[in-house]
Amino acid sequence: MKKLLALLAATTALAGAASAQGITEFRIGILGGENAQDRMTSHECFRLMVETELGVPVKLFTPADYDGVVQGLLGGTIDFGWLGASAYAKIYLTDPNAVDVVLTKQNTNGTTGYYSIGFARRDSGITSLADTRGKVFAFADPNSTSGYLVPAAELSESLGKLDTYFSEVKMSGGHEQSIIGVNNGVFAAAVSWADGLGDWADGYNSGAFRKAADAGLIDMNNLVEIWRSRLIPEGPIVLRRALPQDVKDKVTKLVADLHETDKACAYNVAAGAALDFVPVTHEDYLGIISARRLQEGM
Repeated sequence: MKKLLALLAATTALAGAASAQGITEFRIGILGGENAQDRMTSHECFRLMVETELGVPVKLFTPADYDGVVQGLLGGTIDFGWLGASAYAKIYLTDPNAVDVVLTKQNTNGTTGYYSIGFARRDSGITSLADTRGKVFAFADPNSTSGYLVPAAELSESLGKLDTYFSEVKMSGGHEQSIIGVNNGVFAAAVSWADGLGDWADGYNSGAFRKAADAGLIDMNNLVEIWRSRLIPEGPIVLRRALPQDVKDKVTKLVADLHETDKACAYNVAAGAALDFVPVTHEDYLGIISARRLQEGM
């Protein structure tokens, strides 16, 4: 009987906390870019933090592509996500009231931007974009900023129609897939993202190359950088607007304080070394929103 009463008391307390906040669970969406299990593992520390803070079950969702997180936020089945700027633009253009922009990643040098990096195998003989003519080239995902929107626009400006410049243009399905694909000779070249700081041999300080190198999936010395985009605004961390304000405030503070409270967890969530998570606004993404609107003929 004592065990039953204790269980009922705990259940009542949990229900009371959930009722006070107006939610019964909290759902975190993680964009594609590495395999689902690695995404789950790297974010488990953060999941536990949020669960402790909110007092409700917190679940991680790792859709196969970027659009899974986009549609989850639009449809109300995902509450939180760190998006690329292009994915945020898609959400905003579909429903401007779907999410609130709260934070973004700040690099170790204080900037809040990153680059799309063109790369190839070092032993392929490809050292520049000129060497990729007539070869297979890969982008990551149609909703990726650094994996498609920005590099496709910039490369088209300099190279002309990409489907005639390259022998074939493919979508790899994600940044990790692009990196492994080039490493394994499936693609002659591709693009992925990095902060561009630190050493190439490490995969730079943060980004998809760093995640792949840390996971032991590649040796960066086998790859070579062949192109770099203009600086891209770092994507926003967003929360579903319909959430209770106290929930949004608590989760935002957890992320904002993460580099002070748990550096190892911050490293995992930020995809490598970073300085902090700092405030950002919708206005910081107006350029990307305009580019996305133009791309979609809106």
